[in-house]
Parts: sequence; structure tokens; C-alpha cells
Amino acid sequence: MNTIFRKSVLSAAGLLAAGGAVAGPAVAAQAAEPGRADGARELRVQYEAQPNFYYCGPAATRIALTAQGHTPSQDEVADKLGTTEAGTDSAEETTRVLNEVTGESEYETVSIGENAAKPEHVAKLKADVREAVDDKRAVVANIMGTATDVDGAAHSYEGGHYLTVVGYRDGGDTVKIADPFYEGQEYWMDLDTLADWVAARGYSA
Repeated sequence: MNTIFRKSVLSAAGLLAAGGAVAGPAVAAQAAEPGRADGARELRVQYEAQPNFYYCGPAATRIALTAQGHTPSQDEVADKLGTTEAGTDSAEETTRVLNEVTGESEYETVSIGENAAKPEHVAKLKADVREAVDDKRAVVANIMGTATDVDGAAHSYEGGHYLTVVGYRDGGDTVKIADPFYEGQEYWMDLDTLADWVAARGYSA
């Protein structure tokens, strides 16, 4: 079940209330195109926060699609994903829809299937993120549990969540995340931390 529960910020009841209080997706244009002077490579995407507690899959997938110029509504993406109030089934669904909407077969699903990522999993994720971003494609990650970003902020989704990787720096050792949980939520995270976060689920790259 991929309904999200952000225990570090909201109780389950508070999460439902917050989701219901959002009138509609908030839209914001994101940062510069790949190739910044500081070595970071960031995709230009259109950010939209999820409008309810179970639309993280559609929201994260839509953010990724905008990197390639596709701007369907979250409802349209949710319909393609088969999203319900129980969430979006798996990274297999996000991969399928990303390929369907773009008309390409560039995305593949990567599943780690471990409680924690091994060095080879971290290396694979790093290569996948670099290849995707260099190709102007975002990565959609299906995560679960708690992870801390480079600024020390904890992000906790004990019931599972989807988010979008939209850039990297330090040669790929640090990644930029566009998290659709609430408006404008972006942060940088160590790659090995992200690898552990996706270990029990998977990602589309």
C-alpha cells in the first residue's frame, strides 16, 4: 500500500486533513537547465504538489514528464497509473506510463529488493541518475521509510511515497529531489541515502 504517512511532520489524521485542504496543485517552474557553472546538472521541470494524500505517484510522474515537455494533468496521469486511494502499485506502473506518454522505451524499472542498498546498488543508481539527467530525463523513485537530506532535515514516509530526482552534483554523489508532498519541496540528498530509501521498493530511470 503506497498511501503516504509522514510521521515526522503530521499524524495520520493531520495528513488527511492537510491533503484535503489543498484546493488544487500548486505550480512552480524549476531551476536552470543542465550544465551549471558549479558542476551541478539540474533539469528544467514544472513542479506541482500533490493535491491529496494518495496522488504522490501521479504528481512525481508528471514532474518527470515535464522535463521532456509533456504536461498532462495529474488526473490524467493517475488514470493511466491506475492510482486509487490506496496509492500507485509500484515503479513498474510509473515506468510503463513514462514510456507510454513520451512514446519512447527509454525508462526501465530497477528493483533492489533489499532492506539496505549494497555498494553495487549504489553504483547502479548513480549511473542511472547521471545517464537519465544527462539525457534530460528525470527519475521517479518509489521510496519507503525515513531519510535525511544534506541539510539535516528528516523526511519520513513510513507507508511509502513517490518523488522525482531532477538533478545531481558532485559527480552524482549528491542528487536533487523534487518531492510532491507539499508545495515547492526540494532538497539535496546523498546518493547512498537515496539508495537505501528506494531499496525496499524501486525506481524508474
